[in-house]
Amino acid sequence: MKIIRFNGGRVGIVKADRVFDITNLVGEDPQAWPPSGMCRVIRDFETLRPAILRYMVDGPSVHLASVHLQTPVPWPNKLMAYPVNYHDHAKEMASEGLANIQGYFLKSNSSLCGAGDKIELPALSGREIHHECEIALIIGKEGREISPERAMDYVFGYACLLDMTVRGKEERVFRKSYDTFTPVGPWIVTADEVPNHADINMKLWVNDELRQQANTRDLIVNIPQMVAVASSASTLYPGDLIATGTPAGVGPVRDGDIVTIEIENVGRMSIPVMQGTRGSNVVFEKTYDFVRAS
Repeated sequence: MKIIRFNGGRVGIVKADRVFDITNLVGEDPQAWPPSGMCRVIRDFETLRPAILRYMVDGPSVHLASVHLQTPVPWPNKLMAYPVNYHDHAKEMASEGLANIQGYFLKSNSSLCGAGDKIELPALSGREIHHECEIALIIGKEGREISPERAMDYVFGYACLLDMTVRGKEERVFRKSYDTFTPVGPWIVTADEVPNHADINMKLWVNDELRQQANTRDLIVNIPQMVAVASSASTLYPGDLIATGTPAGVGPVRDGDIVTIEIENVGRMSIPVMQGTRGSNVVFEKTYDFVRAS
């Protein structure tokens, strides 16, 4: 199934080009604060699934194009990410800090946005903002010390994820945590719809230029290992997001660009880029020259 949040926190299922609003069926309150209800929906989804399937037989629906798509899980317990998880990206960045050496880092939850939103570039003169094409893993149940052999039992689903980054040498978390810097969507695809987690193609375009292309077989730390490593340190909870890392081809985006990401068997979303007026600070006052490794 494809699960969305839309129109102010409502929950829906996408089938073909139609959206079935299951907000009341799953007991979600779009006005609740904090907006953590999707974590409960994910936790209870297998129990809810039969009623959802019955509702989709003759329940009312609207056209997908008529709704505003929001980030599927706006209030996860954790938004985790793996750095430098493809060898080609390590060469590109001249980096030795591979994912199997450094482990994961955290991004701010407030950086999350959805397929219907825009990427707002902070007003940082002399800095480039780069796109990074990634897959989001959505955790489905609580677990700690999860072995790689059991890891996929804890993956509820997948989504497209963009990890936007202020290029520089400052703390990674700071450079990646601006508002709108983690578009996730357009929906969560449940894990049963992705045939092989070890063979997922992904692509990213800026406007019509193909910039990134990879397959999960090229990962340094693969998907089961990512879940295992993360859970060795931190209890994973339903709704937690894990970003799998980006391949080579990262590059700048500018006002007016359209960034499109496509993940095989998951989905595709195109996010407009706009130049904002906020975000300047003393940390980013110095310039940074990004030079690709030869």
